[in-house]
Amino acid sequence: MNAKEFLAYFKKSKAEMLDLKFVDLLGTWQHCSYPIDVVDEKMFTEGVGFDGSSIRGWQGIHISDMLAIPDPSTGCMDPFFAQPTVSIIADIYDPVTHKKYSRDPRHVAMKAEAHLKKTGLADTCFIGPELEFFIFDEVRFEQNQHTGMYQIDSVEGAWNSGRFEEPNLGYKPSFKGGYFPVSPTDTYHDLRGEMVAEMRKVGIIVEAHHHEVATAGQSEIDMKYRNLLRMGDQVMWFKYICKNVAKRHGKTVTFMPKPIFEDNGSGMHTHLSLWKDGKPLFAGKKYAGLSDMALHAIAGILKHAPAILALAAPTTNSYRRLVPGFEAPVNLCMSARNRSASVRIPMYSANPKAKRLEFRCPDPSCNPYLTFPAILMAALDGIEKKMDPGKPLDRDIYEMTVAELTGTPKTPGSLEEAIGALEKDHDFLLKGGVFTPDVIEAWGSWKKSRELDPMHMRPHPYEFHLYYDS
Repeated sequence: MNAKEFLAYFKKSKAEMLDLKFVDLLGTWQHCSYPIDVVDEKMFTEGVGFDGSSIRGWQGIHISDMLAIPDPSTGCMDPFFAQPTVSIIADIYDPVTHKKYSRDPRHVAMKAEAHLKKTGLADTCFIGPELEFFIFDEVRFEQNQHTGMYQIDSVEGAWNSGRFEEPNLGYKPSFKGGYFPVSPTDTYHDLRGEMVAEMRKVGIIVEAHHHEVATAGQSEIDMKYRNLLRMGDQVMWFKYICKNVAKRHGKTVTFMPKPIFEDNGSGMHTHLSLWKDGKPLFAGKKYAGLSDMALHAIAGILKHAPAILALAAPTTNSYRRLVPGFEAPVNLCMSARNRSASVRIPMYSANPKAKRLEFRCPDPSCNPYLTFPAILMAALDGIEKKMDPGKPLDRDIYEMTVAELTGTPKTPGSLEEAIGALEKDHDFLLKGGVFTPDVIEAWGSWKKSRELDPMHMRPHPYEFHLYYDS
């Protein structure tokens, strides 16, 4: 859809407003709405101005003017406004140079797709992420000089089995007992169904939805794979829809990786495959039905995983999930079928078109426009250098002894460690100008000054339990 076609669609939709959305460095949508009277073809060439210094990780106040130019191919009706509104995703430009802004994450995704084609290795990268999330009834948190607390609640929470609920019917998934139960234990089937219905309205193809392992409303909705850039767009719509449908019903959704102690966290297992001229490139006769290219791609991801995770598991809370014992993939190895490996090769189908790798370390707090390109660039580095992924681990890793796992690399144990890995290992991201040094620097600087340093300085509530009477 070009600008003229979009304007015709906009008029036909009888919308009263255009809502322009773009994503900040950390992966959160920002928006501004425009009445139908001011929407014209010039908006798609000249853009609209805004203050880039107020967007996280972007411009200084002395160079704050930025332009947002809408991408007409992304327009669709927004389901969450009282007035009929069309939403459209914008790309960010520098108003002086009229070039795309290097720190616009969507621009990074565009460059990743262009670089892939330029290598000649493939022309399409398909991405299929599995986003997990929690649906809560209430969340309260506070952090100041003299108080630090959080409290969450869910009608499904296992801790509420004895609560007075007039009446308490007892259908509470146990800790680690929430995978695939039918109703009435799964109380959120209809709510997830409503989320799916809204996703379908904006063009997302949903393959399945279900309750996940944890108690307290952990859920998963699976989207059909798409090319890298469009899947980035879909992940943003996915989060927006889940949160707003939940709010309709007085619920709250979080993509925070580990909100509940001693239960499973939320991951974003990410499936990736490369294609060329309409043909899949990862099917072959090697281990688990893979091609040499696929094995080299896995090797690249395993080698660069610590650096990737600075983007793909980008919060301090991410490393509350990446610990042994909760199905989290902390050992950097590959395996067919084994969900305790960081790279799994799904074995559901013998169809060559279904052959793919699944990188299980990312979580849904990430910015998809940065995470998907980082995984792709690591895979390409492995392919170009013909890296060896090593021997697969096809047994239950959690039953192996420490001695047996000696020599198997591990995921970073903290965000600080992951950021350090990114600072040392990012040349593979810079190839083809996909990532730029200023993006890497801005990301690390924000994480250190706005997240790691404040966390280091604050007492943790559990420290009072451990040390108050010392």
